[in-house]
Amino acid sequence: MSNSRWSPLNWYKQRAQPLDRIAIALLLSFSFAIVVLLSSGNHSAPKVRDFSWDNQQINARDTAFTVTFSRPMDQLSVQQGLQIEPPLPGKFSWAGRRMAYTLNAPVEYGQNFKLSFTGGKERFNQTTQLQPFNTEFSSRDRMFAFIGAVEDQTERLVLVNMTKKENRILTPSNLQVLDFYPYPDREKIAFAAVDRQAENLSPTEQQIYTVTTGIGKAEAGQVELLLDNKTYQNLRFALSEDGQLIVVQRVNRANTNEFDPWVLRPNKPPEVLKTKQPGGEFVITPDSSAIAIAQGQGLAILPLESGAEPLGFLPKFGTVLSFSRDGSKAAMLKFNNDFTRSLFIVNNQGIETEILKITGSIRDAIFDPTQRFLFCLLTELQEGETFKEQPYLAVIDLETAIKKDPKIALKPLVKLPQQREIQVSLAADGRALLFDQTENDPNLAAKSATSLQNSRLWILPTETLLAGDWKAPISPIELMPGFHPRWLP
Repeated sequence: MSNSRWSPLNWYKQRAQPLDRIAIALLLSFSFAIVVLLSSGNHSAPKVRDFSWDNQQINARDTAFTVTFSRPMDQLSVQQGLQIEPPLPGKFSWAGRRMAYTLNAPVEYGQNFKLSFTGGKERFNQTTQLQPFNTEFSSRDRMFAFIGAVEDQTERLVLVNMTKKENRILTPSNLQVLDFYPYPDREKIAFAAVDRQAENLSPTEQQIYTVTTGIGKAEAGQVELLLDNKTYQNLRFALSEDGQLIVVQRVNRANTNEFDPWVLRPNKPPEVLKTKQPGGEFVITPDSSAIAIAQGQGLAILPLESGAEPLGFLPKFGTVLSFSRDGSKAAMLKFNNDFTRSLFIVNNQGIETEILKITGSIRDAIFDPTQRFLFCLLTELQEGETFKEQPYLAVIDLETAIKKDPKIALKPLVKLPQQREIQVSLAADGRALLFDQTENDPNLAAKSATSLQNSRLWILPTETLLAGDWKAPISPIELMPGFHPRWLP
């Protein structure tokens, strides 16, 4: 018996053939090389794999973008290396290799932006820097529509692109436009109009149409009838935030007691919402699932499904003036027993806060996109031989009104002529108010030819207010003849 001990090395020396020795040597070499590569890491520079706004056109509802990197990154160095021109203040958040950037305020419309990353480092190898990344994106053009007041624009729908300085008449001359709402994608506008060739030009004879704007694939000016007036008269109407339904107040011509809201959905017949009692002014909720409608001595919340039970009743309030964009707050009007009016903010927990009480009227209230400010159309009661109401625009700082003192939260902005109807519209980015002014002559009938010709559109910049500077004077700028303006989303 041999005294030598067995070992892999002895076996290798005694039994292994030359070819075996070569194969084993190569295997050991490859293993060593793999270990070296793994220990030294990947020497290729990390890069941006995906940017969610890359060469996109964004709107006010696009509140955040995401960036995905090829490898885990050092967060602070990446954040310091982000450049956006013009600047867009915001906040960072991370989930693995994905970075999110949430804007503090909606992006300003009519802007082109450049974004770049420089100098970001890899998390596990601080010597490896991010490959330079440069891209662009833009915001929607600043656009609005209005009803014309002069020459061939008279009582027709006109589209204005302030960014490109272009005007376009959308509706034909035979239709007299009374009201309208742009769709969220901007490709169409829903409008109510009466045919000038009809025997009766009363607003109760209006029909509901859509017209293309030319922003999408379809050419501008293509009109489609959505709802006729043969059996029912069409009264007020509204378009939902998502553009998927229209609600119209209708009354049966043969039975005026049949007075209900109807719902129009794409590619479906109109559907009546039977209510227990007639309703008045209404607002569609931001989630497009219900309406808040004045009924009797309060507000009813009705789901937009036929046969569904009411969601609630608010006996304290007379109407909903507006909802915040996310639906978390509502501006509600209360008629007090002492003939004053109060403006309340009601949140989705049911907490009610009175922010204004006046002897005049509260005609409108609009939340800015950040929900910090409420732009209002108010009137001041003026005593004399007869009581007169002086309309004016104002803004309320909601944070001050709710947490501190409502009396110091109100800032009057612009006094307006005494007129029956005033349309106010806040831009989607919150940076400007549109409003109209009509001839101040009590001897002129409302919307007469003379009063229409003297109607003017005005714009009021609000950027300094949103920035917190309430002392800086702001003045409205006259735009053009016209009335009833609405910003496009």
